[in-house]
Amino acid sequence: MLNYFLKGEAGTRLRFMGMLLSAILVLLSVFTLTQKGLNFGLDFTGGYLTEFTTSQSVELKELQSFIAKNHNGEFELTAQGNSHFQLREAPSASTTSTTANSLDWQSAVTQNDDINAHLLSSAYIGSQVGDELFDQGCLAMFAAMIAVMIYLAVRFEWRLALGSVVALVHDLILVLGLFSLLQIEFNLTVLASLLAIIGYSLNDSIIVGDRVRELLRVKSNNVLSPATIINNAIKSTLTRTLITSGTTLATVASVWLLAGAPLQGFAIALFT
Repeated sequence: MLNYFLKGEAGTRLRFMGMLLSAILVLLSVFTLTQKGLNFGLDFTGGYLTEFTTSQSVELKELQSFIAKNHNGEFELTAQGNSHFQLREAPSASTTSTTANSLDWQSAVTQNDDINAHLLSSAYIGSQVGDELFDQGCLAMFAAMIAVMIYLAVRFEWRLALGSVVALVHDLILVLGLFSLLQIEFNLTVLASLLAIIGYSLNDSIIVGDRVRELLRVKSNNVLSPATIINNAIKSTLTRTLITSGTTLATVASVWLLAGAPLQGFAIALFT
């Protein structure tokens, strides 16, 4: 069965099936993004931001579970330091219900003897701030892609630069498609993970491109087709790629399992 796919120049059938699968996944991701969109978190939609401290050390998960019992809406709790926490609440269609939710959990944490919280500040962050953050994030990704093209075009040639950008767009669209399909919250940490994905994709492109250049310099390879040379370059760097990716995935899996809810979106994006 394997010989069937490896027949032809540089495993033509296998390469064609890989390209077809990638194209299908990209189209499905684009369709999902256009139909369902992204589930933007409080970083982009705005909401109420409350900071408070506790008189004694409290585990983040325990505090989050306690607040969830006294809060009916969507919220995000993060630890800012030792006994210093920040809670973001999603804006509700009804101002009255949002205010009631805030009063309920605030009263609960301040009156609980095990927590004994002290409120520091409470403010409303409008969606305009979130729009600015999203625009700045998109601008950062666009600038990174342009920088990648210029760097690769100078170091190698424009065809490799174009291929690397196509690979970048492919990776980013698949991640965004997964987040849209599963409606996983898209926040600033996920946006940071997209920039990390750009870096990893660029790193692989440089390694393969450098190997292609080395093979082209060997005179005995002049009789080989470009497809065969590229295939040989990928095979010669595959072991290094698998080891690097495996090490990264092990670290990301640890973040996914141990870091808690605030970093799960970041870990899912990198794991994808």
